[in-house]
Amino acid sequence: MAERILELKHITKTFPGVKALDDVHFDLKPGEIHALIGENGAGKSTLIKVITGVYQPDEGEILLDGARVEIRNTGDSQKLGIAAIYQHVTCYPDLSVTENIFIGHEKIHPLFRMIDWKDLHGRAEELLQRLDADFDPRAIMGSLSVAQQQIVEIGKALSTNARVIIMDEPTAPLTNRESEDLYKITEGLRDKGVSIIFISHRMEDMYRLASRVTVFRDSRFVGTWNLNEVRHEDLIMAMVGREITQFFPKRSVKIGEEILRVEGLSRTGYFKDVSFSVHKGEILAITGLIGAGRTEVCEAIYGVTRADSGRVFLDGEEMQIANPNQAIQKGIGYLPEDRLRQGLVLQWELSKNVTLPTLRNFARMGWLDTKRENVVTKELVEKLDVRAGSVFDTAATLSGGNQQKIIVAKLLAGKLKVIILDEPTKGVDVGAKTAIFNIMNDLAAMGYGIIMVSSEMAEVLGMSDRIVVMKEGRVSEVLQTSSATQESILRAAVPGSGAA
Repeated sequence: MAERILELKHITKTFPGVKALDDVHFDLKPGEIHALIGENGAGKSTLIKVITGVYQPDEGEILLDGARVEIRNTGDSQKLGIAAIYQHVTCYPDLSVTENIFIGHEKIHPLFRMIDWKDLHGRAEELLQRLDADFDPRAIMGSLSVAQQQIVEIGKALSTNARVIIMDEPTAPLTNRESEDLYKITEGLRDKGVSIIFISHRMEDMYRLASRVTVFRDSRFVGTWNLNEVRHEDLIMAMVGREITQFFPKRSVKIGEEILRVEGLSRTGYFKDVSFSVHKGEILAITGLIGAGRTEVCEAIYGVTRADSGRVFLDGEEMQIANPNQAIQKGIGYLPEDRLRQGLVLQWELSKNVTLPTLRNFARMGWLDTKRENVVTKELVEKLDVRAGSVFDTAATLSGGNQQKIIVAKLLAGKLKVIILDEPTKGVDVGAKTAIFNIMNDLAAMGYGIIMVSSEMAEVLGMSDRIVVMKEGRVSEVLQTSSATQESILRAAVPGSGAA
């Protein structure tokens, strides 16, 4: 057996005006979990597409088991035993689990020349049992949770006898418990000899699973280290090219008068009797376990859903908000957790995305002033340091962190007073996180009231002025950040402990 199951040497890939990979290296040992990390735009996604045959490199070579191979398309990569699992599951939601697993390599009955469904369902059930799945192979894919759909994707990879599996941000959409289940599955695959490339912005994923780590920066290879021999600070330096001495650069801002007040907000089955307030210049964190009702409360304030009872006041005046358009007009903006499905129109230009919620501000006598639309977008893109070629680029071409900034630009294009940020740093790299935190600081300094929904304990403690802890649909406790600890937050958040 070769010492390396997969090697990439001197790989270069250039697109018009952009060098996506510049003489990079990567290698993978048999039965190894090897982490690949770097900021958005570092070249990780391009490398995946080279390995899986979506792109062909302009220079360099790929070796499998020590022998040079040509991967001209995704079919070639599958035949060589390479599979990829992405953050956003690419499934057929109206087909069954079995159909999703075996699509493209179905077994045809030799006598009847038809698909042998009995055999396929049986094989799918065996694969699911190997992965400790608790759902039926005949279940419709769209009825499964994201975590269950990812298990199906892993089953699909195993059905092709994959020896190399690439996992691209697999834990980003998962809860902590679901992530732990995925860890166990990943470790089980490794123990059976499968080699895994694990890409994640969550450093805890890397430390939990990987034995080695490779860092890319600005489309170039920086280095490969054994994880037990490298300092965390050195990895951060390798990724961003500078020391980030303060991950949570919270600035001291004078807190002004109350700008938003929520009284007794309730929605049957989701949350009950929720009350809190937000002041000008304040960053108020809302945290709690998954399912505590945090997002649901914010959606009700913004008009995505309707509360059954309770009142919301803005600048002391009670508001009746029936939809998001009314919320924006009154001065409330919302950055949703799922930026791809709820925050952006991916195939639209940046200028059209930025001005979409406030189009009437850019219209004259029924005609859209595209010149002014482009000027305002350009100003906001520069202000937020969005890495894009022009305002005419589509949102789909941007990295995750820059997509998040474009959604913030949408909020700034309107005349808002309160901005709700739901998991604002989810799925973005450490450098982009710091940039988003600095944007939050700037907004607070300008007098905006900020509501930050977050599951990240360090983020909550590092960036907020006060903390609303929710438990089972209710406000369990409101804490001053200056005196709060992880333990006090957890006591208030976990059912059966802490505050009532």
